[in-house]
Amino acid sequence: MKYRYRVLALLSSLSIITFLDRVCISVAGKSIQEDLGFTLEQWGWILGAFVFSYGLFEIPSGALGDRIGPRRVLARIVVWWSVFTALTGAMRSFWPLALTRFFFGMGEAGAYPNSSVAISRWFPVVERAKAQGVVWMCSRLGGVLAPLLVIPIQHAYGWRACFYIFGAVGVVWAAVWYAWFRDRPEEKAGISQEELAEIGTTGEKDPSHGLPWRTVLRQPNLWWILLMYHAYAWCGFFFLTWLHTFLQNGRGFTRQDLVSYSWLPFAFGACANLAGGFASDALVRRLGLKWGRRLIGCGAYAVTALLLVATICTTDKYLTVLFLALAYGCSDFALPTAWAVCLDVGGKHAGSVTGAMNTAGQIGSFLTTVLFGYIVTAFGSYNAPLVPIAIMSVIASLAWLKIDATRPLIPAGAPE
Repeated sequence: MKYRYRVLALLSSLSIITFLDRVCISVAGKSIQEDLGFTLEQWGWILGAFVFSYGLFEIPSGALGDRIGPRRVLARIVVWWSVFTALTGAMRSFWPLALTRFFFGMGEAGAYPNSSVAISRWFPVVERAKAQGVVWMCSRLGGVLAPLLVIPIQHAYGWRACFYIFGAVGVVWAAVWYAWFRDRPEEKAGISQEELAEIGTTGEKDPSHGLPWRTVLRQPNLWWILLMYHAYAWCGFFFLTWLHTFLQNGRGFTRQDLVSYSWLPFAFGACANLAGGFASDALVRRLGLKWGRRLIGCGAYAVTALLLVATICTTDKYLTVLFLALAYGCSDFALPTAWAVCLDVGGKHAGSVTGAMNTAGQIGSFLTTVLFGYIVTAFGSYNAPLVPIAIMSVIASLAWLKIDATRPLIPAGAPE
């Protein structure tokens, strides 16, 4: 197996672990709320604490990966968040749990920007969307596995045991990553000259300059990317934080129903991420970089909005989970393209640019996570929060019409 595909296998396993740790608290949410006596509003703030710190530290963690490489940064990230994953299981009241989730988010920040740094260094341009698609597909496999693992563990040992087990898994991954991975292909013993030529590496390290923010902030392209991902995240994070509560309280799902059906959106998302990455690279070859990226994002988010409206209009729990699975699948079909376009326009500053995009996304994630409970309480309906989520999906679709993957954020000749 080529070395870059081994790198991809490690990044993919990390993506599974990342989403197992994230979705675990959503699956166990009702048990935690009942055990510790949290209101819907309090639960929203506990979930939001992770999102807030995750977004806050995205840019510095991504920039650090650009500067010193993803080997050390990802090892630090995974050990940190694994410790706070385990500590989540030890918390017994609101403020300690909220602070623990805040530090968990702080640790996990930069995981995907640094994965993108690794992809930008180890993969040629025409394989980057596919590589992103595989990584994001595996994140959704973590979502598929979460209810299948968490509910039996919770039933046998209580909800706290889930966090202890998943925390230990992350520490093992960090040790393997640090021992095997190297920041650049030319630094890896055993890699062939043929593969180095395929990747397109020159054997020279890029100078460690930070992203020239004064230059890139004047580029409209960046602002459209930030708006697009902010709007997307309203939908994406609903599935990671409130889905299981929505299905139980809004559509009457039992715990067995969750085991049987709640994994479906993540399964659809996994397939869509893989297909979207391949479709994006195929369209780039056929239509060029600009429209090859643009058509995927614009079309996918428009259909997502329609499927969310269909979810609102049905009370049947099986149609609900089907529409939600299709909506998540359509949304995720564009996800590899969103991350690939950051590599297209960011160049050697891929970590900083993806970190900025993900920060904008986490602002949307924080708002939808915290506001969900308040909207349900205010309107007395679990359908009500889906309305702003659908509107944001339309905005994400329209934003893609302004994004141009052929325009680098740092024009040729601009000072760094």
